Amino acid sequence: MDVEVNEDELVKKHKQERKDLQSKIQSLKKSVTKGDKKKKKEVAEEIVRLEQELDARQSSELQAVNPNDVDEPATEEANNVDEPSNTRTSRAGRRRNKKAQEEREREKRIQEQAEKNKEGPRTLEMNALKEVLKKIGLQLHNIPADGNCLYCAVNHQLETSGRETFTVPKLRKLTAEFMREHKDEFLPFMYNESDETVSEQYFESYCKEVATTKLWGGQLELRALSNILECPIKVVQANGPPTIQGENFQGPELILAYHRHLYRLG
Repeated sequence: MDVEVNEDELVKKHKQERKDLQSKIQSLKKSVTKGDKKKKKEVAEEIVRLEQELDARQSSELQAVNPNDVDEPATEEANNVDEPSNTRTSRAGRRRNKKAQEEREREKRIQEQAEKNKEGPRTLEMNALKEVLKKIGLQLHNIPADGNCLYCAVNHQLETSGRETFTVPKLRKLTAEFMREHKDEFLPFMYNESDETVSEQYFESYCKEVATTKLWGGQLELRALSNILECPIKVVQANGPPTIQGENFQGPELILAYHRHLYRLG
């Protein structure tokens, strides 16, 4: 009886996780701007990865809850022909075993890729970025890639420069409000997946997500934050010159590092 209760709770939890994943996928899709085909491809790859990881983890959790629900040997199945429930159990076990095998193969590919990555674009980018920062007397400070990374990075720079800091929800709210109040300056630069300018309704929905979810921030949000904080924000990268938002403002600039390869989505 306990096993059945636990399994029911797990199924309910899995349904909620899939619902949350769909919400995150929609946010990721909306973060792609017009013409950025590379990021569009990276977002698609990230979505596939998230779905595969969720499938594998949920399958593993189900098997852990009911470890005895596995394939029966052929001789034992033959001895239990009068018990059709065993056949149903065996089918379920085969499905889970197949998923477990796919997960083992996926983990093997991950390990193989990890070896390749030692000399791959992520490592090369990281080394190059460290050199860029070293020349200006700075070093990297890691920010968790949880959707709030842009706002956390801005807050970190405010703190290290001795300025007033804000909570992430406050920064998000201020950013959304500024974008709404200056819609004519932001709406023309926002595009949907078909590379078409979005509607005012879409823009309003996007601003709401900026304020209330973990929607990834980009250039538009940086522009808004620069105006809100009244200071320039410089973004350095491994290759190419830095980009600056709010060049017209005076005072110390906030310096952020953009990783094109480290977190897939930058």
